[in-house]
Amino acid sequence: MSSEIAPAKIPVVLLYNVDPEWTKEEKDEVIRQSTELGDALKKAGYPTSAVSIADDDMAGHLRPFDPAKYIIFNWCEGLPGVEHSEWLVAKKLETLGYTFTGADSAALRLAQDKQRVKVILDQASIPTPAWQICDSPDAGSWKIFPAIVKPQNEHCSAGITPESVIMNQPDLKNRISFILDKYSQPALVEDFIDGREFHVAVWGNQNLTVLPAAEMDFSSFGSINDRLCTYEAKFIPGSQHYEEIKTLLPAPLSADEKKAMEKVCRDAYLATGCRDYARMDIRLRDNIFYVLDVNPNADISSDASMACAAEEAGISYARMGSLIVQMAARRHPILGKMFENDGDAF
Repeated sequence: MSSEIAPAKIPVVLLYNVDPEWTKEEKDEVIRQSTELGDALKKAGYPTSAVSIADDDMAGHLRPFDPAKYIIFNWCEGLPGVEHSEWLVAKKLETLGYTFTGADSAALRLAQDKQRVKVILDQASIPTPAWQICDSPDAGSWKIFPAIVKPQNEHCSAGITPESVIMNQPDLKNRISFILDKYSQPALVEDFIDGREFHVAVWGNQNLTVLPAAEMDFSSFGSINDRLCTYEAKFIPGSQHYEEIKTLLPAPLSADEKKAMEKVCRDAYLATGCRDYARMDIRLRDNIFYVLDVNPNADISSDASMACAAEEAGISYARMGSLIVQMAARRHPILGKMFENDGDAF
């Protein structure tokens, strides 16, 4: 037995979704990224088959692949046409008996509900901005400004624009009304931490590794309303936020700051049930690192922050994919017996 299994002994199915409603450009980009990840896994030595999901018949698509022999590399954002279904992909895989990479269905479902995540962080004494859930425009006794208003159940910064940062009660009421109307869900109101922002990748299970932090540099923006990662910043090339927010990797941090940040990230990872890998969105104010968001199904495309942080740590894209597969293989009822009982493989 060994700390890693020879890749040739671990057949992998790379599972990704392609929604028929997407534009041709969106479909082409997902296929390109998935092909790149599949090629990286093949380069690392894994027999890899790619399976795209364009409907909800996951069992049919996976029928050729015996759960006793394969690891599923779960790179699905959801079931096509079904909103907030990231967790349902994992649930279907669990029901079908597959061992798969990344978080389980419970952690993915939790992450979709910002209120539940906030409660867990508070109960674990993990710093997170003061918050309140509003299911009507009346914010009650909220008096913390600047504030930020977000949809309770969205991710990828959906609903976050410069108008999300609020300075007074009348604007707060209007923004809550906007979220309620547009997203048909409660609004999360938070203390806006106007400080440095970091995206921090964590991976592992028994042993957690915190990769070098990436800092979002807002120095190009004078207005407080612009010092945040909007939806446009992540997905709209040519937009001001996409072009002018720079990434500092590794983030310039003192030894004490790095230690404090890593503790907060590890604590949040464990408290929210992350598995294999995740990304924490963190802000620093008055020497306190606040957890803004926990993403247990973080983007692992080659140009995303996790892969870039791994590269900064000397880990190639192919090696990153390999480590993730090896972590999942440890949970496999047959392949897992080939490992020594020595924690993670790194």
